[in-house]
Formats: sequence, structure tokens, C-alpha cells
Amino acid sequence: MIRKILKWTGIVLAAVALVATGTYLFMSFSMKNRMDKTYKFENETIDIAADSAALARGKHLVAIKGCQDCHGTDLQGKVMNDDGAIGRLVASNLTNGKGGLPVDYKTADWLMALRHGVHQDGKPLLFMPSHETTLLSQQDMAALIAYCSQIPDVDNVLPGNDLGPIAVVMSYLGKMPLLSVEKIDHNRPMVAVADSTEGVAQGKYLAVSCSGCHRENFKGGEPLAPGFPPVPDITSSGHVGKWTKEQFLATLTSGKTPEGHVLKNEDMPWKMTAQYTRSELSSLYQYLQSIQ
Repeated sequence: MIRKILKWTGIVLAAVALVATGTYLFMSFSMKNRMDKTYKFENETIDIAADSAALARGKHLVAIKGCQDCHGTDLQGKVMNDDGAIGRLVASNLTNGKGGLPVDYKTADWLMALRHGVHQDGKPLLFMPSHETTLLSQQDMAALIAYCSQIPDVDNVLPGNDLGPIAVVMSYLGKMPLLSVEKIDHNRPMVAVADSTEGVAQGKYLAVSCSGCHRENFKGGEPLAPGFPPVPDITSSGHVGKWTKEQFLATLTSGKTPEGHVLKNEDMPWKMTAQYTRSELSSLYQYLQSIQ
């Protein structure tokens, strides 16, 4: 009797393992095909002004859009994660140094990356939040490109991305933002100028950078990846919505909540939000408060 139970238990476990392996191989094959797909978009061009005002704006955007969190302080690129489960995730060297962008990288190529989420060759960029940068105004897009095009060269040769099983499965299920190119409305034109007046409209424009983690409705939800904390609701109906404006600003510039909880920058990039101006943070607060 015991032998029969063990035999059937073994058969069931083997069947489960076979199904799991088959499912994973299917997901892996599917993700590889999606990552290898070549896209073709019409080349765009915008006027790039490299005056002091544009460069200052571009530098500010690099700070508040999380570019340095992924690509490093000098945009020299870095390995963001390297373990067997999630895999090796690498942010590219954005300078023209060794291991960086090719010498023929032009404005049209920057626009392909920022607007459409693809390389020069039309292959998808991985873990690049182009679904957010595509919503930049034309003025800000030009300023960002102007600044990044003149940063000092840094020699930094990096390995390629190598997805682990968790990254493959979560990306296949749409739980990890691997391929921004699939999330973008590629026919959407750029807005010429964003609202720069403190208020709800400016806050809505800035809040695009929050949507990647807090979801498009800013209501938060399940963790972004295994081991990460749940994502909080930052609208007026959530706990954060009960904070005063001063408490909101203090948290986003110090990393410490009104309750005394110290935020981990890898969970909530407060070192990035600390680079916002007071006016920008006030606008963000007003916009999030306007959401029920």
C-alpha cells in the first residue's frame, strides 16, 4: 500500500514538474521572441538648443526622472541587479566613452529610445521606462537630449542583460516592466510645452514618473517583485493622502515619514524626489490630492 502511494506521489510530482518546465520553456521562448523583435518607426527630429537654460533644465530632468538611479551619477551605466533568480539587469553607459553610445548616436536615436523604447537597430530596450519619457514635452525632450549629449565621456564596459527565471515569468505575466515599446502609443505626438505653473496641471505632468510603481491610477497595489513591499496608495483616499503638504514635502526630501519610518531608497527613490523644487513637489501634492 505504501509503495503504491509513493509510486503515485512520484508520478504526480513528475507530471507537475513536467508541466512547470514546459510552461517555463514556453514563457522563455515567447519572451526571447519579443525581445528580439525589430521595430520600425519614422525618424523624428526636434531643434536642440544647447544654451545654459536648456542644459540646466536637462540636468534637472536627469535628476528628477530617475536617470541617475539606474544609469549612475555620471550616466556611466551600472549593473542594477545580478542574482540567479531575477538575473542580471544592466543600465547602459549613456556617455560616448568606451562601452558607451556609438559615435554616430544622433538626436533621432535619442528620440527612438525616449519616445519609442528601441535601440538604433530597432530592437527593444529592456527595463527602460520609455512609456514615461515618451510623455515628456518637446521642450523637455530637447533639454534632456541636449544635456545628455554633452556629458563627459566615461569608460565603462558593461555585460549584457541576462534574465533569470523570475524576471522571465513576471515579464511574461506583465508584472515587470521589461518592454516599454509594447506599452507606448507610438502615434501620440509630443506636447510642445508642459505647464510650468505651480498647480494640478503641472503635478499631473510630473506624476508620470510615479506611475511606474504606484500604477496609472496611483492607487498602488501588490509588490513590484518578490521581496519588495506592497506599493501604497498615494491619492487622497490612501494613507499618504492624509498627510499635510508639509509632511508630504518633508517625506519626499528626507526619506522619513511623519510616523518616523525611514524609507529605503531602493523601495521609494526619495533621493530622486529630493531633487524636485518645492514648487514641483507642491504641484505633485495638489494633483495627488485631487484624485479620489
